[in-house]
Amino acid sequence: MRLGRIASPDGVAFVSIEGSESDAAARSDGPGGGSSRNHGGTREGRDAIAREIAEHPFGTPTFTGRSWPLADVRLLAPILASKVVCIGKNYAAHAAEMGGEAPQDPVIFLKPNTAIIGPNAPILLPPSSSQVDYEGELAVVIGRPCKDVPAARAKDVILGYTVANDVTARDQQRHDGQWTRGKGYDTFCPLGPWIETELDPADLEITTELDGEVRQRSRTSLLLHDIPKLIEWISAVMTLLPGDVILTGTPEGVGPVAEGQTVSVTVQGIGTLSNPVAAKR
Repeated sequence: MRLGRIASPDGVAFVSIEGSESDAAARSDGPGGGSSRNHGGTREGRDAIAREIAEHPFGTPTFTGRSWPLADVRLLAPILASKVVCIGKNYAAHAAEMGGEAPQDPVIFLKPNTAIIGPNAPILLPPSSSQVDYEGELAVVIGRPCKDVPAARAKDVILGYTVANDVTARDQQRHDGQWTRGKGYDTFCPLGPWIETELDPADLEITTELDGEVRQRSRTSLLLHDIPKLIEWISAVMTLLPGDVILTGTPEGVGPVAEGQTVSVTVQGIGTLSNPVAAKR
């Protein structure tokens, strides 16, 4: 199932996104995922339908009977997280480009949920930063409350997977020595375009484009700590709640964005998340 969150003339709703043309777009293996008007960089499916889910998408969703053509609604961030847990330096090549060795154990940090935005919402550059970088990532969405989850049972607590951009004020990250300020600005956690619940994340291509030029290209098989290990590690520290998001780390090729540019992150089997970049006024 493909789970999303939309704004329609009737309000905001969780939905199941259905339709063969939309499915083909989300499965696109190439960067950019084709052209789009408003669906996060994926091609619009003329026959795709957003079916309203009653209450929330956890467990076995039930439907209200209402639906809208996907082309007639606006995709929002697909989930409302209580927290976003991020993993630093989880690709060896990215650790090297940042000037250090890969850590032996997962390094975790948090983004506030106020940093979350959806497809096509602008990333706002804070005037206090001189370098804001993109970091394309695969994100995991938690499906039920959990604590002390062994890696062998990690799949049991996962709702699905989406695309993320761990936007970072790199100068402030270096200056502070800890990462909360540089990672935590409003708009610094784009998520979307939807959550894919039926996906094997072990070896997916992940690509980041800046204004159509490929800047990052790697595969999730190169993660130093895989998703089951990450869930075991994080849940030993904190309780994870339904809707919480884990950003699994970015590959090499990170770099700065500027006002007027567009950054697009594609994860094979999910789709493309695109966001324009604007200066905060």
